[in-house]
Amino acid sequence: MTAVTDSQKLAYIAGQAADARVNVEIETEGMTLNMGPQHPATHGTLRIVAKLDGEQVVSCDPVMGYMHRGYEKLVEVRTYPQVTTLVNRIDWLGSFANEVPFILAAEKLMEIEAPPRAQWIRTVLFELSRIANITLFLGDMGVQIGALTPVFYAFRDREFVLNQIEAVTGGRFHPNFDRIGGLRDDLPKGWIADTKAAMDKVRDFCDELETLLSGNEIFTARTRGVGIIPGDVGLSYGLSGANIRASGVDWDLRRDQPVGLAWNEVDWKVWTHPDGDSFARYWVRLQETREAADIVDKLLDGLPAGPVMAKVPRIIKVPAGEAWVSTENPLGEMGYYVVSKGDLGPFRVKIKSPSFNNISIIPWVMRGVYVPDVITILASLYFILGDIDR
Repeated sequence: MTAVTDSQKLAYIAGQAADARVNVEIETEGMTLNMGPQHPATHGTLRIVAKLDGEQVVSCDPVMGYMHRGYEKLVEVRTYPQVTTLVNRIDWLGSFANEVPFILAAEKLMEIEAPPRAQWIRTVLFELSRIANITLFLGDMGVQIGALTPVFYAFRDREFVLNQIEAVTGGRFHPNFDRIGGLRDDLPKGWIADTKAAMDKVRDFCDELETLLSGNEIFTARTRGVGIIPGDVGLSYGLSGANIRASGVDWDLRRDQPVGLAWNEVDWKVWTHPDGDSFARYWVRLQETREAADIVDKLLDGLPAGPVMAKVPRIIKVPAGEAWVSTENPLGEMGYYVVSKGDLGPFRVKIKSPSFNNISIIPWVMRGVYVPDVITILASLYFILGDIDR
């Protein structure tokens, strides 16, 4: 075997140095990647503009407004009872929950209160809307990482919840059931037993999802340690709902601000997670779905008797004034600032939707992640486009 001489070593080192110089010379500039607005992986008509250095994200900006529908202006030419038809469609997956804070704001201005039975039924329907909304997230979270089975389970079992919403409100997607002073109707015969059976199916669904996803090596590898949001950073960006609770912040308006509803009448738990990553956001929502099913059962067990509608004028005229009410909607804090001049409809309405705030953190959380993680993080933040482009 021939020994390597010093001259050969020097020649090899010189060759490597020459290769390095060539590599530096042919370095290319970063690439701008457009995701959306017409792309299924962006969860609707949202455009994500990502600037890349190789496969790593240097900056990432959300571009909104592609389906803006002007709810805040449309309500100005509607009567108060007609507004519920509009706001149903903001977060279309949890539509009944959108009605409640607006109705509560109008009731606050009119200084009236719904009867106890109406408050309890409102809370039950609110939690059913939460379950109908979040079950779809749980299934869709798997799809983003290539797991198709969970979303089929989600659509299958979500139908049982929608059946119960439709049975009492007449509307499957857009109930338009809440009224100033109470509810349109009482519960139909047999509804309580059917709803409890549906809650058992929801718990079974959560168990199946936990088996399919939580213990899946690919799912955990793609979500643990990815898209970490510290609690203080999340609060500074206005995050709410499960997104901020998954960063260890113990804040839930159902417990901390139970305005006009019956959450404080039963015992339940606020779930948090310390990690603040994509897995934590999925995990918190999974536990909250189970908790919502338990809340529904407990409320139905203690449902008070009595009317579901207070005495209100046939023609609603809300006294002049201003009112702000927010609730813990499926996606986070949903609030309405209602300004009345004493007319049949509101003079101005400002809507604070959770999705708009929740995606504000995208430029911060996407910095430095890899391209495949962009979709995973977007899915974990969970937003509805109607809740952004309102």
